[in-house]
Amino acid sequence: MSLPAARIWVVDDDRSVRFVLSTALSEAGYDVSGFDSAQAVHEALAQRPPPALLFTDVRMPGDSGLQLLEALKHGYPQLPVVVMSAYTDVASTAGAFRGGAQEFLSKPFDLDEAVALAARVLGDHDSAQEPEPAPGGDADADADALVGDTAQMRQLFRAIGRLAQAPVSVLVTGETGTGKELVARALHRESPRARRPFVALNTAAIPADLLESELFGHEAGAFTGASRRYVGRFEQADGGTLFLDEIGDMPASLQTRLLRVLAEDEFFRVGGRELIRVDVRVIAATHQDLERLVAEGRFRADLLHRLDVVRLRLPPLRERREDVGQLAERFLQAAAVKLDAPPKRLGRAALQRLRTHDWPGNVRELQNLCWRLAALAPADLVTPQDLDGLLTAPGSAPAADAGSQAADDWERPLRAWADARLRAGDDDIHAQARDRLDRALLETALVHTGGRRAEAASRLGVGRNTLTRKLGARGQRG
Repeated sequence: MSLPAARIWVVDDDRSVRFVLSTALSEAGYDVSGFDSAQAVHEALAQRPPPALLFTDVRMPGDSGLQLLEALKHGYPQLPVVVMSAYTDVASTAGAFRGGAQEFLSKPFDLDEAVALAARVLGDHDSAQEPEPAPGGDADADADALVGDTAQMRQLFRAIGRLAQAPVSVLVTGETGTGKELVARALHRESPRARRPFVALNTAAIPADLLESELFGHEAGAFTGASRRYVGRFEQADGGTLFLDEIGDMPASLQTRLLRVLAEDEFFRVGGRELIRVDVRVIAATHQDLERLVAEGRFRADLLHRLDVVRLRLPPLRERREDVGQLAERFLQAAAVKLDAPPKRLGRAALQRLRTHDWPGNVRELQNLCWRLAALAPADLVTPQDLDGLLTAPGSAPAADAGSQAADDWERPLRAWADARLRAGDDDIHAQARDRLDRALLETALVHTGGRRAEAASRLGVGRNTLTRKLGARGQRG
């Protein structure tokens, strides 16, 4: 005698979604019922037992799917719930998992994927422990700092939402400029540690002889110049999260100390005898191949295993070009607020040009470009002409150690340009050259100072009024 088919309820106010998902699950052999609201589910539960699995949309008339999830977890804590939504971001996925969702399914979804998910959940359900909702806090206003609608980013958002509740170490990998610290901040913000400190340290930016003190602190008199006790980053992050960026650059001697702290949750300050105990979640990040560094003897294998409990890969911008427009709009709006100016908008042709760029500097490069456009584009609508000279040609990014050569060679193209203009019969090339020189200097200085005009003027050695006048003059000529 065969067992009765497992019962699944599908809750969605969109009739078409409800129909196609119910049909696919029915064809897979499940006993499926559909509901158009949370209220309809509550009425059904008053008359019959709960199902073995429930799928629910988030946005519905009346109670939302998350409110339904909360009620179900209160009344039927062992009922697995899969939350579905077309709005996939860190806040919504974290909210679902924090409320006890078994899984988060992004719309539009593949029906085979949904059926396979149902089989996996129901197959594991009998032996699974009851999920316990983690305590949460109010989401920060910047909850959607990570932006993207591509499949890679949706997968990342789901992973962050789930991992935020788990007290495990996370290793974030990705190229320089992809936004690894944003991932770490999102993991902290959506975790039970959200009300405790988030402390970030770029290990590559601190000299090796000072890094130990930065991490673990020091006692007064521990070394020359240590006039008083210093509380290190681990103590600062007690109860919260410590983000260690560019972990691959950490000296070998400190890797040993870090490994002990991760294993024992205790350490001594430099020059100290008091054993300090801390409760810190460590999130590490790197753009390097740590496995290769281990093979070369430059990184401890046991430290990698301790940090790499879960690994999250942040894709480069060239692998998610569809997100360029959304990111650029966000950066242009932020720049407009800082500059106290109307926000610039990308024209269709300009956006297309940005999407075809390879972005060797990733999201950080796009952000810097948007700052330049916000400060210097003459009109509110950005055109392809405004991008001329601003996008790095593939393979043409200067090497980090090529600064002196660039300083020596910048006159060569200027001479070639002047020669071409004179041959063409131009008679105002001094004004043209000065305008282009001003533009290059102003753009670069504003990027280095995050759009702060007073600081940019100071770095250039000109008065702020002079800089403001030149920016205004460029806008009038455009």
